[in-house]
Amino acid sequence: MKITDLKIFIVGVPPRQWGGRYFTFVKLTTSNGIHGYGECYGATFGAKAMTAMIDDTFKRYVLGMNPFEIEAMWRKAYSSGYTQRPDASLQGVMSGLEIALWDIIGKATGRPVYDLLGGRVHEKLRSYTYIYPDYSKGQDDSIFWNAEQSAERAAHYARLGFTGIKFDPAAPYSAFDPRQPSLESMELCRKFCKLIREAVGTKADLLFGTHGQFTTAGAIRFANQVLEPFNPLWFEEPTPPEKPEEMALVARGTSVPIATGERLTTKYEFARVLECRAASILQMALGRVGGIMEAKKIAGMAEAYYAQIAPHLYAGPVEAAANIHYAASLPNFLILESIETFGGFHAQLLKKPLRWEEGYVIPPSEPGLGIELNEEVALANVYQGDRLHLEMTNRPLRKEE
Repeated sequence: MKITDLKIFIVGVPPRQWGGRYFTFVKLTTSNGIHGYGECYGATFGAKAMTAMIDDTFKRYVLGMNPFEIEAMWRKAYSSGYTQRPDASLQGVMSGLEIALWDIIGKATGRPVYDLLGGRVHEKLRSYTYIYPDYSKGQDDSIFWNAEQSAERAAHYARLGFTGIKFDPAAPYSAFDPRQPSLESMELCRKFCKLIREAVGTKADLLFGTHGQFTTAGAIRFANQVLEPFNPLWFEEPTPPEKPEEMALVARGTSVPIATGERLTTKYEFARVLECRAASILQMALGRVGGIMEAKKIAGMAEAYYAQIAPHLYAGPVEAAANIHYAASLPNFLILESIETFGGFHAQLLKKPLRWEEGYVIPPSEPGLGIELNEEVALANVYQGDRLHLEMTNRPLRKEE
């Protein structure tokens, strides 16, 4: 059995849907007709460039390979062009192709992917969601900076069964960060924490998101003065990702657990986080970190530091499915990111939607990832733009922002 074919889907996300501007799916097919799906979480370059990079990597390292030989493929691709160092774009490409190989292996052996990763540890997976607007009630994107509406929405999610609610009113984030948080921003964030804690009580943890906006001193100040009185489960990515030694100072300066990892790739970058004690909760994106096996290696390292895993998701349903199998196999799993209850466009893109019940995701029992991409829907929503999957503000921010 050899890999013989690649198909790439760049799927535009319709307005008022969540998970990024577009999703990048890959489909690999073998010589005996088995196919597997993967998803690349590549945000550095546009869709056309990502397509070219996926095609190039496929032809060099995946075409003609035995799909079971993932370790050898990974080392060859990782060393591409005499690099042998973490490269976010290359790892995004490799991750999607690697996930598709696992889907094929599972289908070839008749087993769900989690069985190939040591077996299922969890029969259901605790999940959390960001607070998103309820457009049917006239809410719009201003909810992200409206504490009253966010608290109302958080109470709704808690009633559904969510035991984790995430929000990040300290935005925007800028190419010119890190910065000190302004007093206005700190007061708004304090209001968010207070109203949401009152809305959900002890039914749900508060997950406070940032995106590396703060200096080390600013993050400690923010954690001490804003977050600690409300006992959140985590303070996410308080400082930029490139220097975990600074994030470690934040971890030492607050009682709030630090979470990080969505912008990191490979075991090597996560090893620095663990060695520095920069975070006790790791949030790898499986479509960027290097794939399922690389993420499993990181989780193994994390066990030795008593660190927990909370897979990141701001992407499509194929990465979500990979997260589910990965999380189901982990003894140190904490909580899984979902995009609300995986309805809407995420459900439309799959022939059988992901299963979410009363705050938990239920791992599938079908072989492979347990999903099938609805290719008709994917092809009906081809992304035509030139913007990136995610973008940040490209100017220095004023004090009041």
